Amino acid sequence: MRILSPEPGETDLAERYAYPADGTWLRANMVASLDGAAQRDERSGGLGNEADRHLFLLLRGLADAVLVGAGTVRAEGYGPVRPSEGWDGVREGRTPVPPLAIASRTLDLDFDAPVFTEAQVPTIVLTTATADPVRLKTARERADVIVAGHDSLDFPAAVRELAARGHRRLLCEGGPALLAQIVAAGLLDELCLTLSPLLLAGHPAGILNGPPLPVPPEMALAHALQDDDFLFLRYTRSR
Repeated sequence: MRILSPEPGETDLAERYAYPADGTWLRANMVASLDGAAQRDERSGGLGNEADRHLFLLLRGLADAVLVGAGTVRAEGYGPVRPSEGWDGVREGRTPVPPLAIASRTLDLDFDAPVFTEAQVPTIVLTTATADPVRLKTARERADVIVAGHDSLDFPAAVRELAARGHRRLLCEGGPALLAQIVAAGLLDELCLTLSPLLLAGHPAGILNGPPLPVPPEMALAHALQDDDFLFLRYTRSR
């Protein structure tokens, strides 16, 4: 066991969080309290600080597409991704912003919402072959639709299709149910976890909300950064 002492001075976050040069890579970015809560007042944003917000935006800028569950889109009031300060150079040769890729088995989405109507790059919807045909038709009018799976979403197939469209650097922003499915499918390459210095108690969901995993995947600590009393942990898959 050893002490992790903070180094003086700022760190280059774009360099620290750069994606691998080759292959598809799926990163998740989550925040949790000291007692493991992934939400405060039903929103993950209630747990972070300014540095967490800055990292949240930077990770979006580094990604080719941002995966998010339909429940999180509704609960967090998601709008389209917009350009951010600090993106200088990180999106060279790519679209101005990464598209959102919303996972929705039932297509219970408001297709007149800004997340669709004001998106600079068409929003992507990941859904199933058994989705309501009327809603599927509407989705195809407002978004770029990927059908992956019959009754339930086939996330490996969805990720392959995203990569085939040039979206190989993926960022998952949750929520906990979506992330649990991605982990269960063996797709998570990296977890960026902001540890918030709060104790909330109650019975909130953790960063994963799903059935127990028969073989829990092991992650290796890539780095630990500090801002005030917040820790920014980056874990990568143990190969």
